[in-house]
Amino acid sequence: MDVFDILNMIGGLALFLYGMNNLGNGLSKMAGSRLEGVLEKLTSKKIFAVLLGAGVTAVIQSSSATTVMIVGFVNSGIMKLSQAVGIIMGANIGTTVTSWLLSLTGIEGGSTWVQLLKPSSFSPVLAAIGIILVMTSKKDDKRKDIGGILLGFTILMFGMETMSDAVSGLADNESFTSMMTAFSNPVLGLLIGAVLTAIIQSSSASVGILQALCSTGAVHYAVALPIIMGQNIGTCVTSIISSIGASKNARRAAMVHLYFNLIGTVLFMIVFYTLNVFVNFAFLDTSANAAGIAVIHSLFNIGATIVLYPLSNQLVHLAEITIPDKNTGTVDVALTSQKAVMLDERFLERPAFAVEMCKQKIYEMAEKTKKSIVLATDTILTYDSDKISEIVKLEDEIDDYEDVLGSYLVKLSGKNLTEADSHSLTQMLQSISDFERISDHAMNIAESVKEMNEKEYSFSSAAQRELSVLCRAINDIVSGTTEVFINNDVDGASHIEPLEEVIDNLTKKIKEHHIKRMQKGKCSIGLGIILEDMLINLERVSDHCSNIAVELMAIDGDGFETHELLDDMSDERRAVFKEEYKELKKKYPLKKDNDKISKKDNKDKEEKKEKNIKIKKVEKDKKDKKSKK
Repeated sequence: MDVFDILNMIGGLALFLYGMNNLGNGLSKMAGSRLEGVLEKLTSKKIFAVLLGAGVTAVIQSSSATTVMIVGFVNSGIMKLSQAVGIIMGANIGTTVTSWLLSLTGIEGGSTWVQLLKPSSFSPVLAAIGIILVMTSKKDDKRKDIGGILLGFTILMFGMETMSDAVSGLADNESFTSMMTAFSNPVLGLLIGAVLTAIIQSSSASVGILQALCSTGAVHYAVALPIIMGQNIGTCVTSIISSIGASKNARRAAMVHLYFNLIGTVLFMIVFYTLNVFVNFAFLDTSANAAGIAVIHSLFNIGATIVLYPLSNQLVHLAEITIPDKNTGTVDVALTSQKAVMLDERFLERPAFAVEMCKQKIYEMAEKTKKSIVLATDTILTYDSDKISEIVKLEDEIDDYEDVLGSYLVKLSGKNLTEADSHSLTQMLQSISDFERISDHAMNIAESVKEMNEKEYSFSSAAQRELSVLCRAINDIVSGTTEVFINNDVDGASHIEPLEEVIDNLTKKIKEHHIKRMQKGKCSIGLGIILEDMLINLERVSDHCSNIAVELMAIDGDGFETHELLDDMSDERRAVFKEEYKELKKKYPLKKDNDKISKKDNKDKEEKKEKNIKIKKVEKDKKDKKSKK
């Protein structure tokens, strides 16, 4: 093996690792948040968790990625530690799929059909299809992702072939043969496998390298077997590194991964080599091949799962003993002081899922905002110190949501997002600000109510009636906005703006009526100032609701600025808007408006009655004339 073979080996390894990375990323992007969502929700039974872990890992081609994701779930409180055990076991099984794919390079035979199964035969076709899809697709097109997956697979297989060709000359190299013989020592082989996998942080990649070396024919199963065992231990390094700085349960999840592989390996080594003393397995002295490596890799992980599955609770207990609870009186904080929000930065490496996670947190934020407004409007007419305390608490929580979500979304914006996710991110960034401002106004209203109570002010019965109508409208617009935002209901969002116009009209009239009461001496200036503050805050709440609704419609349509909705309306849509506005005015009438409506209704009734009388008189005259004839 000369210097050129070494360079080819290094180049092949680089292509191999790059192809594996591209293949995994492409598959993850294609899957979006669906696979992670399944992992999050369907883990109530451990056997389902094992199957899900195996399936997801088989798709994304990385047990390390799955385990890191699980550590993130546990750290965020989405998943319990007991649920994570099954998925971790399944991930070890799923990762063996890669070794079976790589074993295709070892296919031999003169038949045309057999030759077509070799990657060197069909990879060029996949590469041609992949590059056409990538070059002819628009940005963020699904076809581009598919093309990337095909190219990743082709590069992976080409790298594997290059490595195999580069090391083919080692079969006759005495130094290499003697080194491989030394690795037949189980302990040394295990250590080599663990260190190699820990360095490249991928058991699939290290297994692939071993499969490439097997093509020389100088690697026997006595050498390959302990190395494979070590590779299973080395892959735990990624999850352990990922758990640094995380919560106790997240660190325990990483320890469960380590203990599963460590205990499984130790049991296998003891049982296998004990049996070998008495049975003397002859296959150990034969040359290993890629398919044989895949078989051993699969049998070990499936066997370890079968043996340790009934002991999953004991694995959890062992992890808890390793990382015990300490009664220090301090809070276990992971990544962020705003623990309630629980957004883990590990999810940033899965942008599609991170976007979904952010949506769920904003939905929580929206519900808390709605609750704060309902409490605030309740206290306007009936003072309640407990409700005011609850509003203060909600305000602090909502501020935390805005801080954490804002920072997280900015980091997420720098990732490789699809066009749809990019639009969602823009909408979320703008909406969290509006929801936070709504909670600020709820807090301002609560402070005004508290001031009224301290100064023993009270509204007149007329003012109370008017405020009750306005508060009902405010609660309706906040509830409606929250609902359309959570459901992404673009059609429902179009009904928010007419109600916002009605609320503007209500606040204007209430101010006018209050000025008249002040002029008549029925209200004090101090109370008038408090009422003015309340009305400003209530009106601004509706403005922010309008912002959220219009932004939702802007993302769906061509995009227009908030408060320019009417200017962008067609004549037909404007007519619908005006009709809805008219109906909403009747739904939220003030007393004077009621009087006007009643007078108009009475006048209409009188006119209708007179018209009916005239019609009956005409019909009677006709009958009389007909009877005379």
